[in-house]
Amino acid sequence: MSIRVLVADDQSMVRAGFRMLLANEDDIEVVAEASNGLEAVDKAERFDPTVVLMDIRMPELDGLEATRRILAADPAARILILTTFDLDQYIYEALKAGASGFVLKDDPPEQLIAAIHTVAAGDALLSPSVTKRVIKQFTHIPRPTPLPELDELTDPRHPRPPEAQPPRPRPSRRPRLPKRPHRCRRGR
Repeated sequence: MSIRVLVADDQSMVRAGFRMLLANEDDIEVVAEASNGLEAVDKAERFDPTVVLMDIRMPELDGLEATRRILAADPAARILILTTFDLDQYIYEALKAGASGFVLKDDPPEQLIAAIHTVAAGDALLSPSVTKRVIKQFTHIPRPTPLPELDELTDPRHPRPPEAQPPRPRPSRRPRLPKRPHRCRRGR
C-alpha cells in the first residue's frame, strides 16, 4: 500500500525538493502540495493523505493552527511537523495540537523518509536532537510529593483506626441440608 503525502510549505523550492526526494521511494506518493495553512486544511480534506508534512511558519494560517483544524475535522489524521525552527515552544505547541511527530529540515533525508513511515504506521516520533532536549527537560521537572495521608494508608507501620478498617468478610450462611441416613449394603 502506498503512503499518500501532502506537503505543506510556503516555499515552492522546498516543496519541489521534498517531492523529488519522495519520488524516489516506491511506497510514497506525493498527492498534493499546499503553500499555506488554509490550503493545507482544504487539501487534507480533499485528498485524504496518509501523512501531512507540515511547515510551521506559513502565511494566512500557520502550521500549528492548520494542524489543529485538520485534526478537528479528522482525528485520525497523521501530521508530521517539518521545520527549520528548533524552538522548544514550537515543539510543545505542535505536540499539544496533536501532531504525530516533529522533524527538523536539516535532518538527513533518510531520517525524513523513516519518519514518514513511522507516522504512517500510526506511531509518533521526534527528531533525535529534539528527543534529547525533551527528555532532559522532563527529568528536571519536579515530581510532586505524595500526600501524607496516602503514605499512611499504604505504610504498614501506620495501622488504620478502627473506623477506617475495611469490613471483614462474613462467613457464608448457606442452608445445611439434612444428612442422609447411612445405609449398609452388606446384606444384599
